[in-house]
Amino acid sequence: MSKTECGLGSTKPVKYASNLEAEYATLLELLKKAGEILWYEYEAVKLRLGDGAYYTPDFLVMLPDKTLECHEVKGHWREAARVRIKVAAESKPFRFKAITKVKGQWQEELF
Repeated sequence: MSKTECGLGSTKPVKYASNLEAEYATLLELLKKAGEILWYEYEAVKLRLGDGAYYTPDFLVMLPDKTLECHEVKGHWREAARVRIKVAAESKPFRFKAITKVKGQWQEELF
């Protein structure tokens, strides 16, 4: 899939891995302007899950109370991706959310 460039929230354009991620970044920018989130960054952290196993959430998001959330944006979930986010949610001090879009509506699943 081709990368989409979008420079929301930064001075340097960001290359998103999918159009869905770029669209979600647009939503995050609107939430930031509305004060519903303080900050977000694309692929900001790489989490070590075990020997040679890593997980990079699509977005790291800071809420107004300074809570950090990891948001994973997916059009389609593969089982390996679900396993990684579940392992991360059990072992890391962040809130993890899966973000999908169904019939034009954003949906969240908390892990």
